[in-house]
Amino acid sequence: MAKFYDTKYFKGDFTGGLVAGIVALPLALAFGVQSGLGAISGLYGAIAIGILAALFGGTKTQASGPTGPMTVVSAALVASAIDLTGSLESAMGIIILSFFVGGVLQIIFGLVNIAGYIKYFPYPVISGFMSGVGLIIIILQIFPFVGLDSAKSTIKVMSDLPRLFTEFNWQALVLGAMTVIIYYLFPKINKTVPSALVALIAVSIFSYFINWDVPIIGEIPSGLPSLQIDGLFSIDSEAYFMVLEYGLVLAVLGSIDSLLTSVIADNMTKTKHNSNRELIGQGIGNMVAALIGGIPGAGATKGTVVNINNGGKTRLSGALHGTFLLAVLLGLSSLAAYIPLAVLAGILIPIGFKIIDTRGLKHIKIMPKADSVVLIIVLLWTTFGSLIQAVGIGVTLAALLFMKRASDIGEKGMEVGTLAGFDGERPWVDEESFYEKYKDQVFIKHLNGPLFFGFTSYFQDQVKNIDEHIKVLVIRMDRVPHIDQSGVYALETIIFDLSNKNVKTVLTGLQEQPKRLIESIDIIPDLVPEEQVFSEVQDSFSWIAKELETQNHS
Repeated sequence: MAKFYDTKYFKGDFTGGLVAGIVALPLALAFGVQSGLGAISGLYGAIAIGILAALFGGTKTQASGPTGPMTVVSAALVASAIDLTGSLESAMGIIILSFFVGGVLQIIFGLVNIAGYIKYFPYPVISGFMSGVGLIIIILQIFPFVGLDSAKSTIKVMSDLPRLFTEFNWQALVLGAMTVIIYYLFPKINKTVPSALVALIAVSIFSYFINWDVPIIGEIPSGLPSLQIDGLFSIDSEAYFMVLEYGLVLAVLGSIDSLLTSVIADNMTKTKHNSNRELIGQGIGNMVAALIGGIPGAGATKGTVVNINNGGKTRLSGALHGTFLLAVLLGLSSLAAYIPLAVLAGILIPIGFKIIDTRGLKHIKIMPKADSVVLIIVLLWTTFGSLIQAVGIGVTLAALLFMKRASDIGEKGMEVGTLAGFDGERPWVDEESFYEKYKDQVFIKHLNGPLFFGFTSYFQDQVKNIDEHIKVLVIRMDRVPHIDQSGVYALETIIFDLSNKNVKTVLTGLQEQPKRLIESIDIIPDLVPEEQVFSEVQDSFSWIAKELETQNHS
């Protein structure tokens, strides 16, 4: 037994998995309803992905299940398939096959190392897309929040807003408002119990006993799910493009979503996930979820963080999180039928606001104009246009704008060198004597060329792996003529993480554009005080020597 599993981790795994499952329950039901397939589809997806992605994935503490971005794409697929076929029943073959193809593509991504290319998605594209997803969730829950049926597209919802003020159900509005209030206020009383679960149970019980006339989830099937493969063999030929299109978007988005969560898990546990294996595990989970009528999902940040914080150490914790949801399905699903839709809307709306990238939006005015334009275009296109086209347009725009940026740098006669590549770790001539004396305590990182989205992941990985005995990191930026939004946020993350390890960062040789941008988002002086910024690297050596002497004598 010890060869496969060390029983000393069982208590932590059990507690972490149980709490992660409790956190996932209300979200699974809410995302199922949002998808258009019903609450049970969210529960089926959470069970299949939760168990299988944990067992076969590459992140030991990952808790996976339906997520906001994946649910928004799933809902768009459901709406498009119904438009094409005329009814949900007729569309099920297209929907299930699309979900299944998404899982297959994720496995292929893992086998061909596509994870190595996902890091090239620029920050403005991811920020715009995620903020757009957050807005979609909020907009599509406006009508359910007041007890009314909702259109399936944001544009139709916005055009239908006048109905909101004439037909709203005040009882549903009260329940929705109570849910939001509990969601935000309960953590101030108790952070151990998930506020979403407290809101779900408390307001649903209140609604049941007061017997208000509000829309509810309705009957939920009990028992184990059955295979949903009947409609797979009766799909019209014109639907196959839709299947491939949505399958590809689900695969790409699910991969990005999962790997971002894996990085968070790595930072919390000081471990290193296997990206390719993670995609394979997510793909297996999404394939099985599709076959039992569940919606697709990905690594869930909140569930993963909760799992780790409550003692989860191995992949058994993630599997137990899914097993808990299976137990709920078998024993308590009939009770979920009485949950008001306004309560689920009250849970989803705060989640929508959390998904919106407030940091990226806050800095729109001070980021390079090209990055801000890309972010806004992707955000608007995601929210009010096509999710599929939004990502493609964003990446294309970002690539074109970067090529123009590199061309401008060349025209100004700046030294570009290899694009944002490190010029090796050997000391430069002007560092040799200082390096020999302090090499065990000081790490000097040389940057050579523009710091842009294609390089930020590698930059972060390199700095993250510096020796634990290092006390000062010197980042030489003499040869960095330009930095974009992805680059400046990567730099901010690196400096923040190192400060938590009591490693001080020194910046030298800042050119005009990087210095202006770094100061505009307050990296200087909030994370790097003015006295740790030097125009020449030699000027920094005396400050570093004094700092090390102080630390060594304290």
